[in-house]
Amino acid sequence: MAVGILLISHPGIGSALAATVETMLRGNLPLRLAAFEVPFDADPEALLPQASAAMRRVDGGDGVLILSDLYGASPSNLAARLSRLGTPSRRVSALNLPMLLRVMNYAELPLEELPAVAAAGARNGVVLDDA
Repeated sequence: MAVGILLISHPGIGSALAATVETMLRGNLPLRLAAFEVPFDADPEALLPQASAAMRRVDGGDGVLILSDLYGASPSNLAARLSRLGTPSRRVSALNLPMLLRVMNYAELPLEELPAVAAAGARNGVVLDDA
């Protein structure tokens, strides 16, 4: 069994990050991964059944880590609704490539530890280059 990863984002972000990680890891993803994108004009309530189905598809039996792009925006609000539907889940916002890669590199960790791993990946991926 394993944790699944669900990216919930504005259009184009989640699918691009998922495709990039798949390419970088040569298609050998250690965790199930899916992107669910929320159109700008969408009603998040109307998308809840589809997002829930995406969450169930990635759940490998140990719950789902939901990564959203912008805290407080529609994708993040949808993620909050999903987390209350019964599938064990944890949420982290500010989705970026270093965050997602770090989670994939710590695939053996339980759901409870992955949010801190994701946040560390995001923080450590920011480098101020003075050059």
